[in-house]
Amino acid sequence: MELKTILEKRRSVRKFLDRKVEKEKLQRIADMALTAPSSRNSRSTRLMIVDKKEHLEHIATMRDYGAAFVKNAAAAIIVMGDKTKSDLWLDNCVITATTLQLAVVDEGLASCWVHINDRPCLKDEPEGKQAVEHLREVLPIPENYGVLCAIALGYSDFEPAPLPPYEGDERILWG
Repeated sequence: MELKTILEKRRSVRKFLDRKVEKEKLQRIADMALTAPSSRNSRSTRLMIVDKKEHLEHIATMRDYGAAFVKNAAAAIIVMGDKTKSDLWLDNCVITATTLQLAVVDEGLASCWVHINDRPCLKDEPEGKQAVEHLREVLPIPENYGVLCAIALGYSDFEPAPLPPYEGDERILWG
């Protein structure tokens, strides 16, 4: 698929068919995502592929807002960074997560980003338990790994509308 087509098709999808994603596709997505650039080629980003239903349900309950749909995804890929490899682990994760979402489209799937870094479990308790703490209760996330997000993915159960054109010239500056 051409990059232009991938960019046009990439949409945030939160409704998935009840259909498993083939392990080969998940592996190809992870492999493509890990080709993303990183600061000083530190390659600090780590991925965890989650496809067990009970783990997806646990991810769906990590926050009281914006994560519930994960329970119906076929899989989720947790995007993490090894803090001992780079002080720019978070930036590296963002680049990888974006590349990952494009790879998902290239494999004929759909996805949606669920933010984890610095997000509380309860919206009204921002200083309370954090989403990453909730994940560590079940998933084997090393302590030296920071967690940026989960990319929920699967086969979409509908065809999302195309993106509208951007709002105007104020989004692009020339110097």
